[in-house]
Amino acid sequence: VQLVESGGGSVQTGGSLRLSCAASGYTFSTYCMGWFRQAPGKEREGVAAIGRDGRTDYADSVKGRFTISKDNAKNTLYLQMNSLKPEDTAMYYCAADKGTGGDWYPEAGDVVVFAYSGQGTQVTVSA
Repeated sequence: VQLVESGGGSVQTGGSLRLSCAASGYTFSTYCMGWFRQAPGKEREGVAAIGRDGRTDYADSVKGRFTISKDNAKNTLYLQMNSLKPEDTAMYYCAADKGTGGDWYPEAGDVVVFAYSGQGTQVTVSA
């Protein structure tokens, strides 16, 4: 499993960014996917999750501002981030987990323990 994030950068408060995660080495559509972030000196925080069937879940801190989506044909996961705040500054990681089969609707908090993750992309929001 290989996950490669891109799209991070520096923006001002209120700005937008779109993160992408290119996945390879597995059947993309059979895995649940998500994003987590980690700021210096802080614990990992699950940001958003998307199940095999497209159901989504978000951390309260980003609900209404971030949107997770995926394109199974392109093996790519996205995170659209709007109305960014300085507290969103962190390294953002893409993550994937196949689960144990059957119906599984991951919550955003589950993403921090997903089996696979990428190297991350930095997001910096200035005041």
